[in-house]
Amino acid sequence: MSVRTPDPEPAGDDPFGPPTGSVSNPAWLSDIELAEMRRRLPMLYVEAVPVRTDGMGTVVDVGILLRATPVGEITRTIVSGRVRYGETVRDALFRHLENDLGPIAFPLLPPQPVPFTVAEYFPIPGVSPFHDDRQHAVSLAFVVPVTGTCEPRQDALEVTWLKPEEAASDALSAEMEGGRGTLVRLALASVGALR
Repeated sequence: MSVRTPDPEPAGDDPFGPPTGSVSNPAWLSDIELAEMRRRLPMLYVEAVPVRTDGMGTVVDVGILLRATPVGEITRTIVSGRVRYGETVRDALFRHLENDLGPIAFPLLPPQPVPFTVAEYFPIPGVSPFHDDRQHAVSLAFVVPVTGTCEPRQDALEVTWLKPEEAASDALSAEMEGGRGTLVRLALASVGALR
């Protein structure tokens, strides 16, 4: 009498193994997997407020992105994106800065970046100052000096450099998605750029 052993689980579906994903990037989720995960888990993001500083390290300009949303709206925002499985926060931050600002933006990242705040985005408005219809997301937010030329890529249309007072204005905040105007103000306060 032979004993039938159970079939092994398909590769990538082992609960303790690597996640499933695309062949070119197994750490990336398909659109269906991402939608399912967004319904079940908080997603981890990094966000960056790009700044230009003078020789003393004082913030003189703040970079705000102009971006087209998937539904065709034009909005103002900051550098933002998910952290991939197996990716360090520093690597995720650098990847999103390069994706949004271009390869010659030359961000100055410290060896161990420390966020100025942790922002929680909820799909229900009013739970926090931050809102995202798609998901519950936890975002580590950073102020990042850049020294090079910014040439937006991906879905960023342009980078507008504003004085800190302009970046903290109510008018700009009203143009920013998901409460990111509040995040910009917190960023500027964290580096002493609000007067």
